[in-house]
Amino acid sequence: MGVDMTDNDKDKELPRLSAQKVPSSSSTSWSLPLPLRRIFDRFPLVTYPANALPQRVPRHRHENILCIFQSDEPSSRDGPSFNPSCLKWQAYLKFHGIPLRTRPSNNHASPTGALPFLLPASRDASRPASPVPANRIVKWVISQGGKEEAMQCRQDAYTALIDHALRSAWLYYLYLDEHNFKAVAWPLYVASSSSSSAVRLSLAHQLQAAAREELLKMNAVIDPQQLYSQAEQAFRSLSTLLADDQFFFGQSTPGLFDASLFAYTQIILDDHHSFETQTLNSSLKKHQNLVQHRNRLLRGFFSD
Repeated sequence: MGVDMTDNDKDKELPRLSAQKVPSSSSTSWSLPLPLRRIFDRFPLVTYPANALPQRVPRHRHENILCIFQSDEPSSRDGPSFNPSCLKWQAYLKFHGIPLRTRPSNNHASPTGALPFLLPASRDASRPASPVPANRIVKWVISQGGKEEAMQCRQDAYTALIDHALRSAWLYYLYLDEHNFKAVAWPLYVASSSSSSAVRLSLAHQLQAAAREELLKMNAVIDPQQLYSQAEQAFRSLSTLLADDQFFFGQSTPGLFDASLFAYTQIILDDHHSFETQTLNSSLKKHQNLVQHRNRLLRGFFSD
């Protein structure tokens, strides 16, 4: 599904049952009755291999492949994702100069059940590298020679504005506002997933129920005016923080924080999405330095 829900332990190998004698706590031993022994000899328990990667992913990978929510249209190939969680990591990888290709995918294809995930380039086709889930991308980038970002003063507080205030308003804006859901979320996440009317209706219900459940984890009731007001305050604070700088915290190059905000501002301002309710768009446009920040990153890293 498209709602942004945020490592799994490795599967433990199941023991293979055997007809051999098994020692007990006493000095005696026992064996399975002959009928059961025959069953297990014929049908031993086995550990099945992990699900294969999607067929659209190249088998002989010489490039880094980032699997994200993205349109199947050729014109959208390697363009910015329409999903904030995916776009955040897509932008972060680009900011660090990681060469990559993007491929449209879905949560069911992900090893963790959520997008995005990265398939690192492999020199040995017989031993492809393991997929990298989103929560390990920073560590992977550092292992590839990327610069480790230093935590800036009060960065946690400003990150919370994005991860909570903006995200909550976005969940309502896209999934629970009926006009925007029909105009934007439906074609992106529902209509593109199936041609079956029943499946589409079921998926639409799941998306809206998931968004509603997420919002109710943080709010006793879902009040759209309060959510939009908190988002407006977040934009105001972020605009003050950015001031006249090109990137946040006075950095000469964009970092993870820039990617986190760009993941929302890019989609909100994207003319390809016909939002009928313009509340977040209008709030964002009041802060021209945030709009310019989005445009700067879009031109600098997604111009192709």
